[in-house]
Amino acid sequence: MAVILRVAQIEDLQRIQACNLLCLPENYQLKYYMYHLLSWPQLSYVAEDFKGSIVGYVLAKMEEDSDEEPHGHITSLAVKRSHRRLGLAQKLMNLTARAMIENFNAHFVSLHVRISNRAAFSLYKDTLKFSIFDREPKYYADGEDAYAMKRDLISFARENEIRPAVPVLFFAEKRGKGKKNEKVVPEKPSTTVEQVSEDVSKINLDGPSVSGQDSQTGPKLEEAPDKSKQPVKHKNKKHKGKK
Repeated sequence: MAVILRVAQIEDLQRIQACNLLCLPENYQLKYYMYHLLSWPQLSYVAEDFKGSIVGYVLAKMEEDSDEEPHGHITSLAVKRSHRRLGLAQKLMNLTARAMIENFNAHFVSLHVRISNRAAFSLYKDTLKFSIFDREPKYYADGEDAYAMKRDLISFARENEIRPAVPVLFFAEKRGKGKKNEKVVPEKPSTTVEQVSEDVSKINLDGPSVSGQDSQTGPKLEEAPDKSKQPVKHKNKKHKGKK
């Protein structure tokens, strides 16, 4: 049984949400998924089985309102129980990491994970080389703390010979010495959650409200061609306020 890994599309929204509801306690409204896919169409990926079912996904974005180096964030990662322990989560995470580097010059990627989720924590720390940089009390809706973790993408790019969006800035000296590094983010559509509400209302399926992020860790794997190297352009939409 083959599983194809490919960039997520708008038509995948309901199946991604169904996978999320099945796997995780942290759930989202459809407009939140659409916001990610319209704003950062290169960064989210799905694992699709031969029946056309979404058996796993990673939902990701770039953090823009920060004084740090350009970096991405994993909003949600899930793999159905029937497809766990087969490497799907690792492959999905590596695909989005590569896309962050190639499209947005991301220096690192961050995420949150429940302190009680030992399987996910092990995946992040031992397999994907994330490190803890903070512990956030009562991060989740049920009051559980979260570990804030990050992964160095400069080392990942070197090890895997990935060409960043702007190599001269990506591999430049670390900040603090001389001139501050510039953020280099290729043009992308400026879309807000509110702006996608009207489109989402046409889809007859609503999910629970956003409550946080968690992760779960899937048969012969094939990577579908990445058709998202160039950002999707939308006409004259202005970003209003923070996401």
